[in-house]
Amino acid sequence: MTDKTPLTLIGLGPMGQAMVTRFLAAGHPTTVWNRTPARADAVVALGATRATTAAEAVAASRLVVLSLTDYAAMYDVLDGADLAGRVVVNLSSDTPDTTLKAAAWLAERGAELLVGGVMVPAPLVGDESAYVFYSGPREVFDRHAETLAVIGRADYMGEDHTLAQLLYQAQLDVFLTSLAAMLHGIALVKSAGVTAERYAPYLTDVLSSLSMYVDETARHVDSDRHPGDLANVTMMGATAAHVVGASETAGLDTALPRAVQALYDRATEAGHGKDSWTALINVIRG
Repeated sequence: MTDKTPLTLIGLGPMGQAMVTRFLAAGHPTTVWNRTPARADAVVALGATRATTAAEAVAASRLVVLSLTDYAAMYDVLDGADLAGRVVVNLSSDTPDTTLKAAAWLAERGAELLVGGVMVPAPLVGDESAYVFYSGPREVFDRHAETLAVIGRADYMGEDHTLAQLLYQAQLDVFLTSLAAMLHGIALVKSAGVTAERYAPYLTDVLSSLSMYVDETARHVDSDRHPGDLANVTMMGATAAHVVGASETAGLDTALPRAVQALYDRATEAGHGKDSWTALINVIRG
């Protein structure tokens, strides 16, 4: 017998399988379902219980964890299931507005929603570096926090269902833009015959250095004070224009550097030329 909370996990892509593996290792009886049944084979071999339908999977546990592509998939999977009394932890990515509609849809069916955003790739689920944003009713989170901590540090952000989704998307905003910028930089040096491998140590250096700007940026933005004594908008904007020019000469796609240049141009037009580059927040806010 076990006193560990039983749960159901629906969606067995790499992330879902990683989570099931962690839950099982921690002693949680876990029921699984996936639209493609064969994806459950590996975790069933580890001790998970295979449900034949999504409704059967939901009926098996009061705690239902979703690891799906988006919230639209939730409706497809859960429609028709008896959701009364269930807590649905949706770890799928979508927009804040979509999340609110999902909370209302589940409430109409007697279920409560906890929104989650897993901030590590599948191989790091449950690792000490793993963390997950959550938002929704505090009592519901507290009831299941110990179980949810199995897949990563559970960071509760507040009652508003949109908060976890918003923070998740903010992190991906930085991550995806940085990945694109990394590839653009590599393409720029390769246009001159420099290999990506040779450039890699310098790329590592610049990406690592970004962390030193975070605390100062937060202070500037929260205080709405942007002293430009070290790096102002005019100076940084000129550099942004040079990146565009170099990209044009190299024959590269210029959409990304032009988007950055446009931020600086609009900040200058708004009178922020002598302010720190952090004043771009005013342009980004619209």
